[in-house]
Amino acid sequence: MSAVGDVTFILSGVGRILDVAVSQVDLASQGFAEWIGRAWIDTVTVESRPKIEEMLADAAAAGSAPRWRQVNHPTAGSDVPISYVTMALGDEDRLIAIGRDMRKEAAMQQRLLRTQQSLERDYMRLRQVETRYRLLFDMSSEPVLIADAATRRIREANPAAHRLLDAAEGTLVGKALATIVDPRDRDDFIAYLGASEATDDLAPATLRLSKARGEARISARLFRQARAPLLLVRIAMADRSASDHPYDAALGAVVERMPDAFVLVDRELSVLAANAAFVELAEIPSLERAIGEGLGNWLGRPGIDLDLILGQLRDHGMVRNVPTILRGMTGGDEEVELSGVVAPMGDSECYGFTIRAVARRLDAVAAAPRDVPRSVEQLTELVGRMPLKDIVRESTDVIERLCIEAALAYTSDNRASAAEILGVSRQSLYSKLHRHGLGNLVGGDD
Repeated sequence: MSAVGDVTFILSGVGRILDVAVSQVDLASQGFAEWIGRAWIDTVTVESRPKIEEMLADAAAAGSAPRWRQVNHPTAGSDVPISYVTMALGDEDRLIAIGRDMRKEAAMQQRLLRTQQSLERDYMRLRQVETRYRLLFDMSSEPVLIADAATRRIREANPAAHRLLDAAEGTLVGKALATIVDPRDRDDFIAYLGASEATDDLAPATLRLSKARGEARISARLFRQARAPLLLVRIAMADRSASDHPYDAALGAVVERMPDAFVLVDRELSVLAANAAFVELAEIPSLERAIGEGLGNWLGRPGIDLDLILGQLRDHGMVRNVPTILRGMTGGDEEVELSGVVAPMGDSECYGFTIRAVARRLDAVAAAPRDVPRSVEQLTELVGRMPLKDIVRESTDVIERLCIEAALAYTSDNRASAAEILGVSRQSLYSKLHRHGLGNLVGGDD
């Protein structure tokens, strides 16, 4: 009997197990061989009991065709699915139930079910991604085209592209991509598309659109979908706001050619733009070497000048004719005058500075006679007339007054800044100003 199926039961007419034959060792270990004397219906789960009753009734009925039915036997590990067919044994009141182990088929069905569920989840995610992509594609205000890289024909175009190109909805699909630009620029456009297939870092190209729609910045990028190479083409109308005013181009040319150096920096004093005079004065090989660098690399005495200049800019919005120095990259120092202003830049602000070399003018001023309290010759003439300690005191007063005057001139008569430069307190500076009679030289405390 064991050769007929994985498990075979000889049953009485009422379904009691009279004999068992088990061909699989693992089924025997599950207790199948120990069921002799038990009712067959008591060896299955509750859900399978109706099937046992039906199989016993069919086997007892004369002339009914046998059919396979699957039932589950509860065991210590888990339910064991067995598919049975029952038949009568001759004229005796005996039945035979032949069973096949369905655990492999059940495991395969479980794997198939899990695979199907996973595919359904992936399909739902794909549909959701496609829906989001389509929504973004259609609602984008930027004209976007998707073209076949091999044929250079448009496969998709969003509504913004149709509006820009004055085309009815859906009419761009299938057209040659080159038709979106003016015939005079089509060779350049085709060359640009070829270059975009070779690199991902290609800068946008400014080309004229067809039918005199104006200039646009067109960018293209290669990507693959289902192993097919496609081109993502984005179109942005050229920003003419900076060139619409008839004087803007002339203003840029004037700044570039002016003899005084000009430099524009952001709030962190990183160089944004500069003219040729600044490049020459700072001894920089090219303007590109200066962009992004800190202005403090060239301008002012470290830790002094720029801090004072920024303080006045933030307090008053502008500075005028501040004396400082500009250090060239080759080591040269140039005495300069700086004027600056604060201007808004987006959500932040920027600073614009004009820088003028004043070394010659300062030399001329230095050559002019100055009204100092006493000259060195006058001090040396005091030898023999006054004690040394008095001469030293007189010399100290002369140097102190000269330093105070220089500090006041350097800070445009700002007492607080002058005290900071001299390294003294404001009260000490006020006392010295009064002692030297310099109080009338200062306009305020700001």
